[in-house]
Amino acid sequence: MGSFIELNDTLQLTKEQGFPVELDLEKHKTKPFSAKDFEGRVFEFRDKPAIRLYQAPPVRNFLVENRDGKWIYWGLCHILQVTHDYTAKTTSGKFKIISIYSVEDMTKAFDLSDQRPEMKFSLS
Repeated sequence: MGSFIELNDTLQLTKEQGFPVELDLEKHKTKPFSAKDFEGRVFEFRDKPAIRLYQAPPVRNFLVENRDGKWIYWGLCHILQVTHDYTAKTTSGKFKIISIYSVEDMTKAFDLSDQRPEMKFSLS
């Protein structure tokens, strides 16, 4: 019998799925964002393929932007709410940003967390 459920420690989103448009890489390179810039804000994501479970607060999830299949590790988030659509087999929810990496740490986070070179977004 079976149900397939994915366990994730990474919230990896495209802009279409709800990655925050405010997190602009070029702006971040010029004047780095911090978690304080997003304090009190709740963001929504939608239609992630598959039924997914995420780490519950106070445990962090990595916040990753997916740009054309390449991943940018932006920082950490707490998943606040998850909704599953069992017919469409999708996951949606809400999250808050708890940490934003410096540009240097974005690269380090990828190198430490993900060893797939084909997924690495060039930050230069």
